[in-house]
Amino acid sequence: TALLDRQRELPFGSKLQNHALNHRLNEEFRKYFPEIEYIPILRDIRENRYWFNENLLKIKVGTRTHNIAQATIEIIDHYVQAKVIAFQSFIETCERLKAISDENDLAVSQFIEGLLAPNADARIFEIVSYAILRFYYHDQIVYFGFDLAHIKSENLQLFKTGRTNANDGGIDFVMRPLGRFFQVTETLDVKKYFLDIDKIDRFPISFVVKSMDDGDTIRQRLHEGAQRLYSINAIVEKYMACIEEIINIPILINCFRTSWAQGYLRQILDEIILQSKVEFNYENVG
Repeated sequence: TALLDRQRELPFGSKLQNHALNHRLNEEFRKYFPEIEYIPILRDIRENRYWFNENLLKIKVGTRTHNIAQATIEIIDHYVQAKVIAFQSFIETCERLKAISDENDLAVSQFIEGLLAPNADARIFEIVSYAILRFYYHDQIVYFGFDLAHIKSENLQLFKTGRTNANDGGIDFVMRPLGRFFQVTETLDVKKYFLDIDKIDRFPISFVVKSMDDGDTIRQRLHEGAQRLYSINAIVEKYMACIEEIINIPILINCFRTSWAQGYLRQILDEIILQSKVEFNYENVG
C-alpha cells in the first residue's frame, strides 16, 4: 500500500511489516486512549487497502475545524531526525569505545551497563540483553546422548530470532541445544505475558524484564494481576508455571560482569554494534 511504501522510505523503516501498521498500532492506540472511539488505521479487507483515520486529524476549535495532518507530518519528520541523530551518536560512541585501549575497559563497561537502565530505549535494551546473555551462556556446557556410551558435550548457544519489531511469535531469543525460549519485555502487564505464553502453546518461557524489581516481586505482581484477571485458580497456576525464569536488570548486570571477568567485554560490545546496525538498518539511515 502507499502508506506502507511511504513508511519504508523513512529512516529505520525499510524492514517494517504490515502487522506493525494495522493491528499492533490500533491495539497500542486503544491501550493509551481507551476513551476515544476511533482507531488510527482503517482497512478494507476486500480490497486489502489501508487508510489513516482522518477523524483523528480533525480538531475543532470554537466553530472551526482544523485538519492537523500537515503539522503532524512535520512533527514526525522532526522526531525521526532526532532519532537518527541519537542513534548515530550511539553508534559513534560504540565505535569510539571499540577503538580505545584495553586499559579503558572500565569506561566500556560503564557505557554498557548504562544501556540497561530502566529508562533505556526498549530496542537497545533487547540488543544489549542478547549480547550479554549470549556470551554469559556460551561457555556453559551440557551433555547429551541417546545412550550412556554416546554422550557428547555441547556449549549453550543463544540465537536472536529477528528484529525487535518483527512478528516473532512471542520469541526473542532461542537457546540450543536446550530449546529454551526468551522474551524481552518492559511491562508488567500480565495479559502481555500470558499472550506470549499462548503464542507458543504454553511452552515454558523465560522473560527478560526491563525492571530493577527482584524476580520474586515481579512474579508476585504477575500472580496478583492474573488472579484479578481470572477467577479460576487452576488457570492462573497453569500460566504461572510456564514462566521458567525472570531475568531482571540486576541479573543482567551480574551476567555482564561475569562475562567481562571471563574476557568477553570487547566481544559483547562488538555484538551490540552488529545487532544495532541490523536492527536500525544503519546503512540506509541518514
